[in-house]
Amino acid sequence: MTKDDIRLLYEYERWANSRALRAVSTLPPEQFTRDLGGSFHSVRDTLVHMLGGAWIWLSFWKEASNSPTVLTKLRERREVLFNPDAFPNVTTVQSKWAEVEKEQAEFVNSVTDQSLDKLVPFRATHLRLSHVMQHLVNHSTYHRGQLALMLRQLNAEPLATDFHVFLVEGQREAAANNQS
Repeated sequence: MTKDDIRLLYEYERWANSRALRAVSTLPPEQFTRDLGGSFHSVRDTLVHMLGGAWIWLSFWKEASNSPTVLTKLRERREVLFNPDAFPNVTTVQSKWAEVEKEQAEFVNSVTDQSLDKLVPFRATHLRLSHVMQHLVNHSTYHRGQLALMLRQLNAEPLATDFHVFLVEGQREAAANNQS
């Protein structure tokens, strides 16, 4: 996987998360926090889980030492920073999301083909940074699917976040810009 591949994946990630946040922004607070029986109970809890995941991976990738001790401390910090109760509404989630996403975009734009080949500890083994970065996007896709189901349960309309929709919309935008 090249730096261009990773940059495209993270451009998609930002686009898809933006659409998901836009779709949930129409929910009243009661629906935003309603326990729907999913893995992370509510729309809010699912979003906060995704956000905490993006934050911890980014923090881990940026660490000079990827030791198990560092990861344990990051997990403890994530539990405090990303407690769902600290995010009572969509606006608070969107605000923190913008902060994490800005830092994530800076990191993604700084990777090189060589740095993507670096091995980082992952559970009982080591994986290439590129594969772990790909995992995060895949993880988010999984949870955006859960959000789509939750929105349907709440009689709200989810927005399509498929990769092919992103690619087609990008081609339309490029064509429109070229005609200007």
